[in-house]
Amino acid sequence: MDVHRLWSHETSLAAEASSAAQARAFVSQHLLDHDMAHLVDDIKVVVSELATNAMAHARTPFSVILCAFDGTVVLEVSDASRAEPALVAARSLDTSGRGVAIVQALSRDWGVLPRASGGKSVWAEFDSTARPRPPLGRKPGRPTHPSGNAPDPKPRGGFRRSRAS
Repeated sequence: MDVHRLWSHETSLAAEASSAAQARAFVSQHLLDHDMAHLVDDIKVVVSELATNAMAHARTPFSVILCAFDGTVVLEVSDASRAEPALVAARSLDTSGRGVAIVQALSRDWGVLPRASGGKSVWAEFDSTARPRPPLGRKPGRPTHPSGNAPDPKPRGGFRRSRAS
């Protein structure tokens, strides 16, 4: 089977605090340019986690590649470290250790590839044909009130008119 790349974009970023925000802006802009707004939120979270891992653990400049194939968008973050990310069981009060679990939860598949030049590429794959998920805590098709609560199907309170005899 022949795999046809539809488009691809790449950027290189320094290992500095502002780079995670730059990576999020990079993927957002290109997904919107390709009419894939339904993937922006998930891919922004994943690129943020992978960029943060590259900065915190590799401490080297890193690259972000976003590309599309038929029905699939692939995000790849490459850095100069050979150390692979690991899925750990973070405890409720831990302030780190959830990144790989988040990548696993939001992507269709993910993995790590060693680079011939040294280092690694961490990739995550997303279904570009999937319908957006409803926000957490909300059932599909059920409208919400601006307060964030669902409207009450049975009005309460109020007053009753009585006829004077």
